[in-house]
Amino acid sequence: MLDWLADSDQINVCSAEPTTYTEATSTYKLAAVAVTPGDGNGDFTIANGDVSGRKLTTEAQSGVLIDTSGTATHIARTKSGDTTLRGVTTCTSQALTANGSNTVNIPAFDQEVADPS
Repeated sequence: MLDWLADSDQINVCSAEPTTYTEATSTYKLAAVAVTPGDGNGDFTIANGDVSGRKLTTEAQSGVLIDTSGTATHIARTKSGDTTLRGVTTCTSQALTANGSNTVNIPAFDQEVADPS
């Protein structure tokens, strides 16, 4: 599961929770950045979980150009090659304004899968 999530090639800042690739990359997209897919290739790291199991860390992205004005509420991982929505998480709600040069920073975030009990 974590390898599949780490195979994403784009991180999208969205104004609502996307449920499809198109919503994440077009309908709700406020900003997006291309990332390098794969565990350990620079943008994703799979490691032991904080409590148990394993976790995927998506690395921070700085200076991402804002394409559309709106309020950021979600971050989505997508893969353009097969047009899949790979994962969605919430973010701190923040008003973003597009003016051709404004940027947003996306902090690092984790997704953890616990050991079965």
